[in-house]
Order: sequence, then C-alpha cells, then structure tokens
Amino acid sequence: MATIETDKLIKALNWRYAVKKFDATKKISAGTWATIEESLRLSASSYGLQPWKFLVIDNPEMRKKLTPASYGQTQVESASHFVVLTTLKTMDQAYVEKFLKSVAETRGIPVESLDGYKKVILGDLVAGPRAAHLQAWAQRQVYIAMGNALTCAALLEVDTVPMEGLDPAKYDEILGLKNTPYATVAAIAFGYRHADDGLQHAKKARFGKADVIQHI
Repeated sequence: MATIETDKLIKALNWRYAVKKFDATKKISAGTWATIEESLRLSASSYGLQPWKFLVIDNPEMRKKLTPASYGQTQVESASHFVVLTTLKTMDQAYVEKFLKSVAETRGIPVESLDGYKKVILGDLVAGPRAAHLQAWAQRQVYIAMGNALTCAALLEVDTVPMEGLDPAKYDEILGLKNTPYATVAAIAFGYRHADDGLQHAKKARFGKADVIQHI
C-alpha cells in the first residue's frame, strides 16, 4: 500500500482551518464527496460499534431551517455539503447482535465464534455500569469520526467547519429525530473557502510541542 508523504500530511493539516466564508458557487464533485462519505463510514469507534448516523442535508429549505438553530452561522447554507452527526441514545442487545452479524458476514466466519466478544460488549455497554451513560460514550465516538473526516477532507483539499455551535434539541426537532434512536451532537460544513475569507491567510496558532506532548 502506498504511503502518504509526511510533508504532504503536515501541509494539509496546516492548510486546514475553520472556514468563516464559503464560496457558494463551488461544489464538491460527486467522486470527491463519495470519498468523504466513505471516510466517515470507515472511522474508528470503540468495539467497532459505530453508534452513529451521518445525515447529509441536501435539501436547501432544510438548511435554512437549521441556520437559526446554528446561531445564524452562514456556513450552514453556503457550504457545498452539510452533515449532521448524530449518535445513539441507548444501546440494546439487538443492536449488538446486528453489529456482530455484520462482522461475521464480512469476515466469513460463524457468528457463534464471536460469542465471547458479544459477552464483553453486553457486559460493558448494555448491562454494565456504562449503560447509564451510553449516550455520552456514543458522543465521544462521533468526535473520532469528526476528526477523521476533517483530516481526510484536508488531504483532498476540501475545506471544512466543525460545528458545535448549534442547538441539538432544535436540530432534533427540525430533523424529526425526537422519536428515533438518534440524537444530534454536532455538524460539519464542507466546501471551498471564499477568496474574501481573510482567516485563510492567518498562521495556524497552536501550542508548542513542549506544552502538549510529554514522553514518559
């Protein structure tokens, strides 16, 4: 498998920033967008359980409704693509069994061979002490997917805005999620920076290595 050159990765991470103004006339190609969706689908999660659903908001009218619930952030409507990240509110045995059936089919193994794995998951997230805090656990998983998508988009030279500045309850109401297993956590706007967005020329401000990395 070909590897990405280290300088290309660091360059992409320095190039990426939270876009304040998108060029609404520029749209992400179908092929590039399919790759970004696949990066979301392939994201890591604890136990591999993928306790999420990614809602791609294609409907312009729906985006208009979401803008006030996003504290008026214009990127909701001007972005080429807008994705709402949702996570499971609870987890039951049926979901775990669905997951393990998928694993068995993908790997061509008997589902019974995963009984030990099933017991561990059920004992932790369904019947264990973490079951009471399942939604908080699931939210942490979706942030892994968010970070992965931001990096993958940057490598494709697609701009992004990770958005926590929104009202999850309002989003749930607008998107009809209230009586579903899923709830809004955050969102990501994808597109291409506008030439007038001055922030793109600002140097990336980060603490130095000595402040954030410690070898023990």
